[in-house]
Amino acid sequence: MLIDPAFDELVATIYQGPLEEEPWQDFLSVLCKMMDAVSVTLVLNQPSEKGRGVLRVVGGNLEGIARYQERLFAMDPFQSLRPGEVKSLMEMVPGEGWLDSELYKLCMKPAGLYDSLGVDIVVPGEMNAGLRVARTEHSASFCQADRDLIYALLPHLERALRFHVRLNKVESERALYAGAVESLSLATIILDEDGRVLTCNRMAEHLIIREPDVRVEDGQLLLGDQATTKKLQRLINSILEHRGGDEPAVVEAMRVTRDGDFSDLGVIARPVPVTEWSEGKSVPTVAIFISDPEYGAEAPVTVIIQLFGFTPTEAQLSLLLADGLSLDEASAALGMSRNTARTHLRSIFSKTGVSRQTLLVRLILKSVAQLAD
Repeated sequence: MLIDPAFDELVATIYQGPLEEEPWQDFLSVLCKMMDAVSVTLVLNQPSEKGRGVLRVVGGNLEGIARYQERLFAMDPFQSLRPGEVKSLMEMVPGEGWLDSELYKLCMKPAGLYDSLGVDIVVPGEMNAGLRVARTEHSASFCQADRDLIYALLPHLERALRFHVRLNKVESERALYAGAVESLSLATIILDEDGRVLTCNRMAEHLIIREPDVRVEDGQLLLGDQATTKKLQRLINSILEHRGGDEPAVVEAMRVTRDGDFSDLGVIARPVPVTEWSEGKSVPTVAIFISDPEYGAEAPVTVIIQLFGFTPTEAQLSLLLADGLSLDEASAALGMSRNTARTHLRSIFSKTGVSRQTLLVRLILKSVAQLAD
């Protein structure tokens, strides 16, 4: 079977699109040149009364595109297009009427656009997209070969759009969970299948900068002295040896002692969940979580107020107690007498349903308030 090299390159850019920093930039550029167009647009989210939508455009006029997204989208003849049907503007609207339209005068004419070939792509339950290819008034009219090319690209575009949606979902979830971990002030370091550092979250990067007992050298994570680093390596090796087995996940823990009055660092190592098809190089394999008691999370006062119905003073007092201060120390920090602090504490007990300071501390520390930081 003979394969057209130009078409093969075009299809390759479609599947590369979801991985590009500016999705489908190469595809749009190659298609624009191949079809002798002046502008190509991939509609990832149709503009509507709810928002401007998301358009990936090569060529065109920025001012015209903005006008289209803001209000002129409602005049677009392509809105009546059936999914999977390839048509040109001139097939859908009378020539003279179209040239007098506000959409043509304000959006297309300033950019030198005259006729467009369009198709809408519906990915059931995931996305309604579209592709538009525009030419000038003096360009050749769209022919059947042009339509056939778009039809040939449709199944590839639909698959690539599915990949795009799935990748976005995974990335959104990853960012959400990463943010939750950072709100808890947990430094997270991900290792690959060889135990080498793959990625660090923001807390880990800061920890490595400020803490001499946490270092990364030649891709290896080093903690404390040589003996402590060897212990960490044994933990990592234990997890790597049990990776992918039928046994329960191995979770290892250790502490890193620090000089002076600094509290020890708490370290937990656990395997990253794998699937049956988790193969390849540089695969996230081991997660290292490091807790620094000297750099703990602090729940926002406003969130504590919303969660428990505290007054601002009660919220501040409860956070100081949760941070390890005694009632005397907390009252001094807030500039109030001990009796006033005790009055506030009784109100806090009443609102939370606890009767002891230790239970209050546990309640605050285990609440979701820290995730809002």
